[in-house]
Amino acid sequence: MKQREQIRRLTVRTLLIVLVVLQDLIPMFGNIPLGPLSITTLPVTVAVVAVVLGPKEGTIVGFVWGILTWVRAFVYPSSALAPLIFTNPLISVVPRMLIGLFAGYTFKWLVKVAPKALSAGVAGLIAAVTNTVLVLGGIYLFANTPAVAAGYHVGSGHLAQALMVIVTTNGVTEAITTAILTPLIALPVMVAVKRNR
Repeated sequence: MKQREQIRRLTVRTLLIVLVVLQDLIPMFGNIPLGPLSITTLPVTVAVVAVVLGPKEGTIVGFVWGILTWVRAFVYPSSALAPLIFTNPLISVVPRMLIGLFAGYTFKWLVKVAPKALSAGVAGLIAAVTNTVLVLGGIYLFANTPAVAAGYHVGSGHLAQALMVIVTTNGVTEAITTAILTPLIALPVMVAVKRNR
């Protein structure tokens, strides 16, 4: 029985990793343009995994996303800024791992005292905020160069202001989207997973 459970868990993990790879590589699947904004949907996937399967699985799937971001920055950059920013694993890998870890533990602790839907929504919110704050904070701390500032169309002394604009536009939109979508996806998946055990 234990071996069967391990096989099932490994199969689910593999399918989720494939989903993350597809989301990252296929335009309009992992990043949805909304006017001047581009909404990243990958934190939703990582948050759903963390809520349904726990912080460990969320961290693993987040790690895969981070490694993919890091590798792509070298061989197939998603933008002109990617090689200047995401070749640093402190910006590309670590924040993605922590999304799953923080979202998973948020749900695990909160669900003891709050309804599942609210707990999953807060976990989704934490996932999006973790991604935004750690990636943009990492850019400011580790990639604060004239070339990166120019990529954001500002002078080198104004990178912090440019990053704050991203927080208040993309960041807020992604946080709301992830908070709404995580329970809508995670709760039915939880029911399906329990039914198949």
